[in-house]
Amino acid sequence: MPKMIFVNLPVADLKKSMAFYASLGFANNPHFSDDTAACMVWSEAVHVMLLTHAKWRGFTERPLPSEGASEVMLAISLDDRAAVDAMNGTAAANGGTADINPAQDHGFMYSRSLADPDGHVWEAFWMDPAAIPPG
Repeated sequence: MPKMIFVNLPVADLKKSMAFYASLGFANNPHFSDDTAACMVWSEAVHVMLLTHAKWRGFTERPLPSEGASEVMLAISLDDRAAVDAMNGTAAANGGTADINPAQDHGFMYSRSLADPDGHVWEAFWMDPAAIPPG
């Protein structure tokens, strides 16, 4: 079995979150989705499990992060700088927030951060490993 990652995120409105992630290019896997959770697939290796708050509480008794708090920043690689800009624009147009952190441009790497409707932070980035300065 290939190595995979399933990122679990608590969400207030499952349908709204599913629509947001679909707008960014994630596909729904109906085999792992119901009215309490949705599996949104980025690639063969990366899946995001959107869990209603009730479903989330079935996995942990730890409190949900308060509004405006960040529990993690998830970085996702894209094909080029234009795709990074496009993802931020799409996020803003579909219920998310673009540029929650300043954009970073290091020449060989470019990134912009966005938040989904529940405030989960994603960093869309492009990198050219061949252009990384030595040392």
